[in-house]
Amino acid sequence: MTIIREPEGGTLANFFSVLGRAVHLTLQALCGLPGVLFRRESRQTFLQQLYVIGIGTLPVATVVAMFTGMILTLQLGIAFKQFSQELMVAYALSFAMLREMGPFMTGIILASCVGSAMAAQLGTMKINEEIAALEMMSIDPVRFLVAPRMWALVIMAPLLSFFTCIIAFLGAAFVGYTQLNVPFLQFIFEIVSVAEVKDLYVGLLKTAFFGVLICTISCSVGFATIQGAAGVGASTRRAVIYSFLAILAGGYFVTRFFYVF
Repeated sequence: MTIIREPEGGTLANFFSVLGRAVHLTLQALCGLPGVLFRRESRQTFLQQLYVIGIGTLPVATVVAMFTGMILTLQLGIAFKQFSQELMVAYALSFAMLREMGPFMTGIILASCVGSAMAAQLGTMKINEEIAALEMMSIDPVRFLVAPRMWALVIMAPLLSFFTCIIAFLGAAFVGYTQLNVPFLQFIFEIVSVAEVKDLYVGLLKTAFFGVLICTISCSVGFATIQGAAGVGASTRRAVIYSFLAILAGGYFVTRFFYVF
């Protein structure tokens, strides 16, 4: 059982100690796939998390993706229209959404809607000593609680990212037709024609990586919750903030790895 506790003193050694325990928790959760598939309780949690992550976040993802595509198209269209290059908007949007904006928006949505809920739920269980009860029954809380959530995020996050890209492209094509006088189908065709398979799989891989980061951070912070209801609120806030920072940093390094080296 790996529990991430708040470092005392803020020293560099404490930082690496917490980081090492976080990596250990991640590996434990990822190696818990057989239990997720073959244990009834874990499988029920896994299916529930698939629904919460996939279906539960669809309304928010749809609205965010639609208006993101519309705003980007409108702003880029104003710039490119000065040079009579309206179709360049479709090219720029294709690269931006598949490589960066789609995974980034998905990560932010999941951190806000799902990661915060995970931290609050596990934090409440820690305060109510339900985590200790699981340990007394010789049940590993990481494999029982974290593994189903992590694998649900790894599976659903790329699918949600692909969905947000499609919705953003549709919103962009609508603005292209109404504001830039570019036919709707032509705008979509230009987006598809310039898109590369590498951009798609890198974006999906990046989103799966974001899912691992969100689950690790949220569950770790939830396990470290103290001080009752106030501690649950503080843990929820920390989980969202840490996830945002990890998504920003992780997105940069993944992009650099695939497109620079």
